[in-house]
Amino acid sequence: MSFPSVTDIVATTIQNRSKQIADNVTKNNALSAKLQQRGNIRTFSGGNTIMEELSFAENANAGWYSGYDLLPVAAQDVISSAEFAIKQLACPIVMSGLEQLQNAGKEQMIDLLEARINVAESTMANLMAGGIYADGTGSGGKELTGLNAAVPTNPATGTYGGIDRATWTFWRPKLVNRASLAVPGPFTPANIAEGMNKLWAQLVRGSDRPDLIVVDSVMWGIFMASLQAQQRFTQAETGKLGFPSLKYMDADIVLDGGIGGFCPAGTMFFLNTKYISLRPHSARNMVTLSPNRRYAINQDAEVQILGWAGNLTTRGEQFQGRLIDA
Repeated sequence: MSFPSVTDIVATTIQNRSKQIADNVTKNNALSAKLQQRGNIRTFSGGNTIMEELSFAENANAGWYSGYDLLPVAAQDVISSAEFAIKQLACPIVMSGLEQLQNAGKEQMIDLLEARINVAESTMANLMAGGIYADGTGSGGKELTGLNAAVPTNPATGTYGGIDRATWTFWRPKLVNRASLAVPGPFTPANIAEGMNKLWAQLVRGSDRPDLIVVDSVMWGIFMASLQAQQRFTQAETGKLGFPSLKYMDADIVLDGGIGGFCPAGTMFFLNTKYISLRPHSARNMVTLSPNRRYAINQDAEVQILGWAGNLTTRGEQFQGRLIDA
């Protein structure tokens, strides 16, 4: 098999798997799977930043009137937007000239590529899953602006999406910790429901309420122990998400702990995914970077780079909450 034919196999195999890789990366995390289910994986096509439009105030012209009363028509500034940086992720897949010769048959080449693409896929999936919980400062500020930034342990300070929380109270998520309990102290099976109920009540507005709660191993264990005494399991498996889960109110509560879990220790995130989106670039969603074929100048090797660009965004901070055992 000639060298150009080998590179054709490398390029087309990766290209044909790009959508599959993107799907598998999405399914690797309960939040991204929920966002996909909601249709909140929304691509963008360009710009220096990712914009999320939001309303931050009511229209002051609204009010009751009678008969020929004059109605106010003053201009109202009630719409703004949050801005999020575009973050990039890549994983090079390398084939040496010797490996191409050793895998000269088409089937052998595809088998070797499949193995390496599988590793690249799982590596990127794990990096994305970790990034979902990041605060955007990792890897020199190149990591995703994840839940530790969107729903931090101190929701009244800091700037998120270009909006200062100290100034704008509508842009503050809710927080409940052990000091919020009637009898302050560590969370236990006896008082976990008190903390969860307290946080839930702060996050409900009409039909708006959390639909996904992700927890670490510690809080999962406490919550499970509180249920087992009463045998109140309501749902053992959520097929729509594909993750083992229980129900709290009508929200899925999902463990993201155990082997390779990334949820911070002693944490429950109460999320209203209606206001959260994963925003990949339409031209950079687990695809090979141009040029598809890259050759080392001083080495007998070829590189294909699998790339992603985008960020995790929020447009409703007041509907997100965090319960921490601290």
